[in-house]
Amino acid sequence: MKLTKFKKAGADLKQQAHKLAQVGFKQIFEHINQLNIKKGVDKMGLDKFIEQCAWLAAGSGAISGSGGMLTMLAGIPFDFANLLTQQFRVTMAIMYHDRGTYKVSFEEFMALVATSLKVEAGVAISKTMMESIAEKMLMLFGTRAAERMVPIVGGVIGGGTNYIFIKRMAKSVKAMQLAEPVTIQLS
Repeated sequence: MKLTKFKKAGADLKQQAHKLAQVGFKQIFEHINQLNIKKGVDKMGLDKFIEQCAWLAAGSGAISGSGGMLTMLAGIPFDFANLLTQQFRVTMAIMYHDRGTYKVSFEEFMALVATSLKVEAGVAISKTMMESIAEKMLMLFGTRAAERMVPIVGGVIGGGTNYIFIKRMAKSVKAMQLAEPVTIQLS
């Protein structure tokens, strides 16, 4: 009986990862104004821009966990979308800072995201790679959901983990050598 529950949970995760990979990533990417990221980095500098994104992610994490179970259930979808958006904004900001150009294609961007999450992407952007990224993001986010059930404490945990996640992602992306353009073959 327990094995069946695990198989069902695994199938649900795969289904959610597939849905996120097919629609979610592209929607988030397309709704980010790359010119505004350029302007933000030019005005504040890269590190302050990253700090701003980390605080925006922390805010949604704190809100979704502050009221316990009730706000967690209502806030987690928004928090997850905001966390992805801030991660994407930070990645684009670092790409702009290192390359000097702010226009990035979705395929090039997702290859960098895959690398920063240590997903085996190879050279080609594929459906499987996108699903691997989505699954990894859902797993990272899901492990923190239970911690948010305690009112107030859940808000501190949610905000803190989101802040740390964005800062670590920024550090990971910064560590990559982005000065050289990435060549991507579409499959």
